[in-house]
Amino acid sequence: MSGSEVMNVMPAQRAPQSEFGPKPISETEFRRFQRWLHEVAGISLADHKKTLLMGRLSKRLAPCGVRGWGDYFDLLMSGTRPGELQVAIDLLTTNETYFFREPAHFTFLAEQVLPRYPGTEPLRVWSAASSSGEECYTLAMVLADTLGMGRRWEVFGSDLSTRVLETARRGQYPMPRAEKIPLDVLKRHCLKGTGPQSGTFLIDRPLRERVSFAQINLNEPLPDIGQFDIVFVRNVMIYFDLQTKQQVMNRILAKLKPRGFVFVSHSENLHGVTDRVDIVKPSIYRLR
Repeated sequence: MSGSEVMNVMPAQRAPQSEFGPKPISETEFRRFQRWLHEVAGISLADHKKTLLMGRLSKRLAPCGVRGWGDYFDLLMSGTRPGELQVAIDLLTTNETYFFREPAHFTFLAEQVLPRYPGTEPLRVWSAASSSGEECYTLAMVLADTLGMGRRWEVFGSDLSTRVLETARRGQYPMPRAEKIPLDVLKRHCLKGTGPQSGTFLIDRPLRERVSFAQINLNEPLPDIGQFDIVFVRNVMIYFDLQTKQQVMNRILAKLKPRGFVFVSHSENLHGVTDRVDIVKPSIYRLR
C-alpha cells in the first residue's frame, strides 16, 4: 500500500492495530515504566527518552499477545510470561562499548598502576558494567602484556543484561570490532575466523580462561564476589541520579581492597558521590 493510499483510508476501514504497531505510549504509562526501570536498575529514564522506550519495546507487544502499553506493563509485573522481564531490561539498558575505549586509562593502568603490585597475591580486576565483554578482554590484554601469563591475575565482568553477557562469554566478535585494537596486540591475543567463521575474530583461549562473567545488578546488594584490587565502573553511572550513584559506589567500594583503584569514564567524576576516595587524576581514584 502506498503512502497516499494509507492517508485515504477512512477510520472505519483501518486495519487492525497490530499491522501498524501500538499506539503512542501515554504520559501515565510512560511514568510507570520510568518508575519501574529506576526501581529495578537504578536508571533514570529522562522524559525525552519516551521515543527510545517505544522504539525498543514496541517489538515485544505482538509476541506477548497484548495491544497496548498498559497491558504490556501489567504483563511484566504479573510474571505470567517467564523471562519477559529480563527481555525488557535487556532492550532498555544501553550497552555501547568497544575495545580500548578511552585508551589513556589502559596506558595509565599499565605504566602507573600494575607496577605497584609485586605478584605475591593474585591480582583481581572487576569490570562492573562489562556489557558485551570488550572492556574485560581489553583489560586482559593489558594485564597479559604487562604482567605476563605466568603471574596470577584474573578479570571479572558483570552486567545486568543477560543478552550481552552471552556475547561476552563467547569472546567472538565481528571483525570491524577489532578496529581499535593495536595490530600487534590483535595478533598476540586474537584468532582470525575462517570458513563459516570468516569475518569474525575470537579472543584466544588462554586469555578467555582468565576472564569470567556474571549477571549482577549494581542497584541491589552485591553477591559474594570477593575483593578486588582494581575496579572499572565506566559509562554506567551517567544513567543514575545522585542518590543511586552514592548507593552503587558504596557497594562497589566495599568490594575494593585497601588503596585499590577505581576508574570511571572521562565524562564522570565522584565529586559529591563519595568521600572515601582520593583523586589520582581526573576519572581515576584510589580508596583511602
